[in-house]
Amino acid sequence: MEIGAAQKLAWENKTLKGFNTTDVALEFGLLTAEVGEAFTAWRKGLPDLGEELADVLLYVTALAEMNGVDLEAEVARKIEKNERRTYECNEHGAQIRTSGD
Repeated sequence: MEIGAAQKLAWENKTLKGFNTTDVALEFGLLTAEVGEAFTAWRKGLPDLGEELADVLLYVTALAEMNGVDLEAEVARKIEKNERRTYECNEHGAQIRTSGD
């Protein structure tokens, strides 16, 4: 499924079910909770990790929709930007960007 299609379907579901479609701060809070649930599923080796990661994506698409962001275009643009970047490890082992914008 393409990101744009997922964004559209997720938004339609939120609207149909009467979920939050206007409170951006609330949506960020709910996203944070879903990230926590995904982390817990991973940490405990639970079988619902994929479902929790899907929830994270759905909240991100809702935030994009609420803010008029074409998430598919932004993801493509960000991947292209990341491809141009290079990194080197510093003396502490941290990846430090050495080129790219």
